[in-house]
Amino acid sequence: MAILDRQDLEFFRGMLSIDSTSGKEREFSEWLEGRIEAPRKEVFELEDGSRNLLFCWGTPKIVFCSHLDTVPPYIRPKLEIVSPDNIELEGVVKGRGACDAKGQIFSMYKACRALEERGASDFGLLLVSGEETGSWGAKAFAKSGFKAEYLVIGEPTDNCLVSASKGTKSFDLEFIGEAFHSGYPEFGRSAVEMFVDFINELREADFGTDPLLGGASWNVGLLSSDNPQNILSPRLTCRIYFRTSFASDGAVCEWMASKASKEIRISPRGGDTPSSYFIPEGVDIPTKTVSFGSDAPHLVNFEKRMICGPGSITVAHRDDEFVGIRELEKAIDNYLRIYESCN
Repeated sequence: MAILDRQDLEFFRGMLSIDSTSGKEREFSEWLEGRIEAPRKEVFELEDGSRNLLFCWGTPKIVFCSHLDTVPPYIRPKLEIVSPDNIELEGVVKGRGACDAKGQIFSMYKACRALEERGASDFGLLLVSGEETGSWGAKAFAKSGFKAEYLVIGEPTDNCLVSASKGTKSFDLEFIGEAFHSGYPEFGRSAVEMFVDFINELREADFGTDPLLGGASWNVGLLSSDNPQNILSPRLTCRIYFRTSFASDGAVCEWMASKASKEIRISPRGGDTPSSYFIPEGVDIPTKTVSFGSDAPHLVNFEKRMICGPGSITVAHRDDEFVGIRELEKAIDNYLRIYESCN
């Protein structure tokens, strides 16, 4: 198994010391461009001022890929080791991006250096911007003209290969009520009450399930109704974000469309469809399904796409986000196994 030393962990700490929350990832890309060693480097400037980076060893047949941005707020890194005298003992690295997805970038780069030392070639490392805010970097790279056979996306999967992932569907909603004195509700219509009725219907909706990914789940965000407490709300806006399975993806869109009216305005924002992913033969890596999204569906310029990485989605985006040192070491070995299986 790969063993990380203090120099490795200081490099990782340096990665985590840069605030690359969404919209600020350019500085991180510049830092990596100056520190990642590869025979060829390419920079792809994006319209929003961020950048994609591609590092190549030969002509890549397989590309390791993860994203540069992290969710806010920024949290500085902290290294916790069980024994200060033995770095090989279990320890964790805390901080924003530790497991989503700077731990993946770090592990993938270490795997690339290990492959280079073995004399291997024809692989690459792709780092894209904007995954957390709509996969803008991945969508741009898909139009770059670059193509390769295999793609390995780094996400926090507990070092499992992902067999399938749920899709996403997002909708903006506006409820139009009629303002009136709250002492006489019979003369007006509360947009808040309309919203409550809508949510109760949504709770009872049956979108179907499938044996692989199950059913749909949803969450309400960006909820706003800026009315005084003694006036019925004339307007409420929100966004509803679905995680969909193969069975429920189309049903969600149909149900939402059926609920649109003059009083309930519904604007689809798009999303991803549920996807299945490539599992290489003969690789001793566990598999699982996941309910989170990634850049994988958008990187259509690769024939076979995989998702695998250290860290747990259950701590990603949390204030106590962390990744275990042994998880990073295991991820490096996994990436090397995946490379070998594809060659």
